Amino acid sequence: MDFDKILEALGVFGRYQKKLYFLICISSGFVGFFAVISAILLAAPEHRCKIPGYDNDTYRIQSDSHLALINSYIPPSSDETHKYDQCHLYAFNFTAVTFDNSSHPINATKVQCSEWVYSDEVFKETFTSKHNLVCGDSSKPSLAKSFFFVGILIGAFFFGNLSDGIGRKKTFYLAVILMLASTLALAFSPNYAAFIVFMTMIGATTQGVFLVGFVIGMELVGPSRRTFAGIVSEYFFALGLVILSGIAYFIRHWKYIEIACAAPFSIILIYWWLLPESPRWLITKRRYEEAKVILRKAAKVNRVVLTDDVLKVKEKEVDVPKDGKIWQLFTSRVLLLRTLVIFINWCMVTMAYYGLSLNSGNLGGNYYLNFFLSGLVEFPAYTLVILLVDRVGRKWLHCISMIVGGVFCLSTIFTILYLDEKYQAVTTALAMLGKLGAAAAFAIIYMYSAELFPTVVRNAGMGASSCIARLGAIAAPFIADSGDKIGGKMGKAFPLMVFGIATIVAGVLALHLPETLNQDLPETLEDGILFGTPAYKARKKDELALASINNAYTPDEETVTTNGEIVSKL
Repeated sequence: MDFDKILEALGVFGRYQKKLYFLICISSGFVGFFAVISAILLAAPEHRCKIPGYDNDTYRIQSDSHLALINSYIPPSSDETHKYDQCHLYAFNFTAVTFDNSSHPINATKVQCSEWVYSDEVFKETFTSKHNLVCGDSSKPSLAKSFFFVGILIGAFFFGNLSDGIGRKKTFYLAVILMLASTLALAFSPNYAAFIVFMTMIGATTQGVFLVGFVIGMELVGPSRRTFAGIVSEYFFALGLVILSGIAYFIRHWKYIEIACAAPFSIILIYWWLLPESPRWLITKRRYEEAKVILRKAAKVNRVVLTDDVLKVKEKEVDVPKDGKIWQLFTSRVLLLRTLVIFINWCMVTMAYYGLSLNSGNLGGNYYLNFFLSGLVEFPAYTLVILLVDRVGRKWLHCISMIVGGVFCLSTIFTILYLDEKYQAVTTALAMLGKLGAAAAFAIIYMYSAELFPTVVRNAGMGASSCIARLGAIAAPFIADSGDKIGGKMGKAFPLMVFGIATIVAGVLALHLPETLNQDLPETLEDGILFGTPAYKARKKDELALASINNAYTPDEETVTTNGEIVSKL
């Protein structure tokens, strides 16, 4: 059965496909809740050492008589944002202590805090504040965030292969059940080790829900609408980020935020009765009758008629080129350099996208407003991609998005270091424009790299690119949280500086890639080597001319076949 031919008769994006695709998009929005939820669950509220002997100590008790007991003093500097040490107390004898002009003890010893009190201005409680993951344990939240992306890497392999084996629908449903279980379990994590395990599981199951669901939707859409449909799902993902900021704002307690975000997955359980198996997958498994039932139902909803000729099963064996291996991309200097540039762009754009999202709360100003804007800015990013990608081209739109986004990120250095706090809105705006560029580039890199890899190694190339991208995502939390360790204005500027430099470098390197818009895509490794050169265009032109001549020639009744080749009587 020729499925693309069936889609032409059925409608490339008819009512039936739209309804099912909308269901998939809803699940994508729910997955969006968890893309950066770790930044909220593991946020470190403002804190200080607990005053010894004060059982009812709260963050706001900071009277002058007890100030010296609370924190060791950081000498004044040009950076007025430096605060008292959050990790040490003074240990001294009251009868022998002397103080300097600022009422701070001179002959005292600093000791590590064992207890802390936290501000409840932004959060009532986070997992970090509950388990005191600060000071000596301050790297643990970053590690936990990274394990979410480790889970994504594991899930991409596991659920991707499983969906090819047992089917899209069963895999999707299994992922939904596991995600509901793991997200609820996270809310009741008794310790840090359990939190990491459940966070990794959530990362893995997001791939089963989002990635497999995306495949189900795209396999029902005709080629002419796949780019549009693919980007539409990103809108719903961004909507999930926006809704998350609202949930966190009104609840403000990590456990109940997690439960509120997990609960909607129970709605997706009814998809078992609403979502069919992918007809394309059924056809590849030669389960033709099951595919025909689904296709006839789709035709009824789309108000079209599928003739028996369209649904006819052709048993003729077709020679299909075998897929190549990933190492073949490194056998030629041209392919090697091109592949490395693609890998670098995947890594840097993923690092910047997730890093800027995780860093939103560290920009200063209203914590929840920053998260809201971080999700909202993705809408114009995807709109620009839809409007310009087939006009400007993949290469130039990707490069512009990366470079301009990086420049905006670097610009925040000047607003943070040299402008007053009253210009905080300018810093936030520049960071959000940087996120806009990263989001747009992220959407483009999928289609661009798929078009650059030759057909024989396309699956291998895309799989390797996805793995490299996860390395950038795993590094993103450590870079985003590095600002807290550096402290002061430079600490706030450092993550944005790293993300800015990374995207600019990757964007400049991408200028060396060929354009794929309106080009015959490479099929073989030889095509991949020549792709983008005048020789490739001339070769494709000759092949097209030869194909036209062959199609124009129709053998008569006296034509015979020898060894599978058409040979003229003459």
